[in-house]
Amino acid sequence: MEKLTNEAIELLKNLIETESFSSEEDQTAALIEDWFKTKNIDYTRTKNNVWAINKHFDKSKPTLLLNSHHDTVKPNNGYTKNPFEAIVEDGKLYGLGSNDAGGCLVSLIATFTHFYTQEHLKYNLVIVASAEEESSGPDGLNSMLSIIPKVDVAIVGEPTLMHLAVAEKGLVVFDAVVKGTPSHAAHPNNNNAIYKVIDVLKWFKDFTFKEASEALGEVKMTVTQINAGKQHNAVPADVKLVIDVRVNDKYSNQEIADLLIANAPCDSIVPRSLKLNSSSIPIEHDLVKAGILIGRTTYGSPTLSDQAVLTCPSLKLGPGDSTRSHSADEFIYLNEIEEGIKIYIELLNKVII
Repeated sequence: MEKLTNEAIELLKNLIETESFSSEEDQTAALIEDWFKTKNIDYTRTKNNVWAINKHFDKSKPTLLLNSHHDTVKPNNGYTKNPFEAIVEDGKLYGLGSNDAGGCLVSLIATFTHFYTQEHLKYNLVIVASAEEESSGPDGLNSMLSIIPKVDVAIVGEPTLMHLAVAEKGLVVFDAVVKGTPSHAAHPNNNNAIYKVIDVLKWFKDFTFKEASEALGEVKMTVTQINAGKQHNAVPADVKLVIDVRVNDKYSNQEIADLLIANAPCDSIVPRSLKLNSSSIPIEHDLVKAGILIGRTTYGSPTLSDQAVLTCPSLKLGPGDSTRSHSADEFIYLNEIEEGIKIYIELLNKVII
């Protein structure tokens, strides 16, 4: 177990020191391939997604997906350390992607390796080290669901401090337009689009979706961008808004779109995509019950992950802390990875053995 953990940490260090921005993950995919080769695990690479099934896969049994991603965002300007250098200080491993989601990924890879050759499992295992999670790109996990075996339940590796995120909010981004009358700034104008948007902004601020969720709370709607005008002496014809809506499990994204299209006081409001729905797993599911049994707590997650592309029940669970994701001088504690592997194995021992 100690050897497997140390090897997982070494893999993470190599991943950190290899650029893997979304859609540019070919080199980190090669590192993951090398792990599977070294461990004599049969695997397949599909574009920059690397995946494998357990040695004694049985089509008559349900399948459990283990998934995390190896792409990263680009480093922000606040870094004081080299984001592409794996630096260990005071028990912390620094580097871009260490926390989101490299620690989760290598812990799941180590867990899959632990179970790979075991016979008579109650579930088949399939692992996907996926690409393009950060960009919700077309060649990520979503593209793999028609290629890998049918999945019945999933563990998605994202930093949760190894607690059980039993639900996750979905996301819909809307582009809206408020129209007015364009004119010279020196002339009277009772239909100034910029002034009209004051009431529109208040409507978005005050609007409440009726259905709240026990796990995820209320739907959260936020105006995040506003754009109008090109010169100081001209009143623009319209104001453009961007609205970010985090959707609980009481609504589908289509229902949210229908509500806003019918009620928002805009001349137009259009969703960019309806694909990123909320996700959840029943509290009575064996994975959740087993997690509670070994001392994990449950909660609802406000952040988006590859769970959004899954249609099966899914649990978000992984080492690291979500608040460190996309931060300057990103890090994960080495003992979090050790604990992550231990808890993943302990959890699956209760469910698939």
